[in-house]
Amino acid sequence: MPKFSIAVLFFVFFFSFFGGYFYTHDAYTLHADAILLPPSWEYFLGTDRLGRDILARLMEGGKVSLIIGVGSAFIASMIGLLFGAMAGYFRGSVDKLFVVVVDLFLTFPTFFLLLALVSYVNASALVLILIISITGWMTTARLIRSESFQITSKPYIKILNIAKVSRVKILLKYYAPILAPIYFVSFTFGVGGAILAESGLSFLGLGIVAPQMSWGTILSGGKDVVQIAWWVSFFPGLMIFLVTFSLINISNYLQQLTNKKHIQS
Repeated sequence: MPKFSIAVLFFVFFFSFFGGYFYTHDAYTLHADAILLPPSWEYFLGTDRLGRDILARLMEGGKVSLIIGVGSAFIASMIGLLFGAMAGYFRGSVDKLFVVVVDLFLTFPTFFLLLALVSYVNASALVLILIISITGWMTTARLIRSESFQITSKPYIKILNIAKVSRVKILLKYYAPILAPIYFVSFTFGVGGAILAESGLSFLGLGIVAPQMSWGTILSGGKDVVQIAWWVSFFPGLMIFLVTFSLINISNYLQQLTNKKHIQS
C-alpha cells in the first residue's frame, strides 16, 4: 500500500482542520512591522506583503481547498456513477441520450468551461463545488458506462431481468460491488483535479474571494513578490503538490488492484 501517501494526506488534513488548536496565530491579522519576513522562529513560514502569517493562512486556506476538492470529487463521481450505470444497464435511447450529453460537455475544454461559468457568478466554496462537479463528471461516467455494458451482458443479469427482479435491487446488489473500485479510483483522481482547478481559478483571480482564502489565493498573492519573497508562493504550492501527488499514488494503487481482480476473474 502507498503508506507514505496516506500518511501525507492524514498529516495535511490534520494540519488544516486541527492545526489552529496548536498554532494560535491569526490568519487575518495584519502586522505593519512584519511585512515579507522570511521564515523565522517567530513566523515559521514567513509573512506575506500585508504582514500576515503564512503558516496560519495555510491552515485556514487548506480547509477551503480540501472541502472544495472532496466535495467536488464526491458529487462529480456520484453523477458519473449514476449516469454511467443507467446508460450501461438500460441501453437503447437512454444510452444514446447519455452519449449526446457527454459529447456536448466534452466539446468544450474543461478549464475554459469552468472560466465561462465562474465569470457569471460570484465565486464561493459552494459555488465552486457545484461548478467543478458539473464540469468533471464525464470521464467517470464513461468508465462506468463501459463497465456496466460488460455487466449487463452477463447471463445472470439477463436471467434476473427475465425473472422481473427489481431494477433497483439489481443495480445495488450486482452492479454496485463491481463498479465500486472504479468509483473510488475516479474519486481520488477527482479530489486532486478539483484542488488544481480551484487553485488555477484563484490564481487567475476568479476563485475564492477575500476575506476567504484557499491555497490558490495564497499562491496568487505571492506571484508579484516571488523574486524577493519566495516563501509566499512556495509553501501553498508545496501543499497543493503534496496532496495531488499523494492522491495520484493512491489512485494508481487502487487501479492496480482493480486490474488484478479483472485478470483473476
